[in-house]
Amino acid sequence: RFRPVNGAESPHRQANWRQRYVKGNNGMGREDTSETMSLKARIVQALKSETEKGASDVELATLRLIECAVRDRDVCARGRGVGEGCPDADVRTVLETMVAQREVSAREHDAAGRIEDAIREREEIEVIQKFLPVPLNGKKLEAAVSEIVEDLGASKLKDVGRCMSALKKKFPGMIDTGSAGKAVREALSRS
Repeated sequence: RFRPVNGAESPHRQANWRQRYVKGNNGMGREDTSETMSLKARIVQALKSETEKGASDVELATLRLIECAVRDRDVCARGRGVGEGCPDADVRTVLETMVAQREVSAREHDAAGRIEDAIREREEIEVIQKFLPVPLNGKKLEAAVSEIVEDLGASKLKDVGRCMSALKKKFPGMIDTGSAGKAVREALSRS
């Protein structure tokens, strides 16, 4: 008679469970959370592991909000005929929007004197930013900008837009437009 292992309801799911958890995966019995996992899978895995650990209320609530927003975007994508749901770029956009919303809310709470609410918004930002790539800055940003400027043969300030779009295409989700725009202008003014 079939007995489910750790919540696997069918033999197929049980085999799938063994593949993900038992074989390899550093022998720890955990699912692989490397960069090869999609962003959606990393979010779901984080929610599962934090639920098991009994993480803080803010962290769990934020992870649930993230999962809900991504699931909503998936439903919209499937409604448009995209069978596998939204790609990682769309998930990254959702996360960036969530961070921007919370930054605005934190400033508004600070201005209104609701410090505790502002602190909670900033804690949520920290949780969301765990899933976003670290933006380029400093020497790495300067190197990327000089490489793009050389590749495009840009020499005038009117080429800023072309350089910025090339930067965003080559380093998706890793470009802060404010600092990158400033770096591009400096590089173009030197050439």
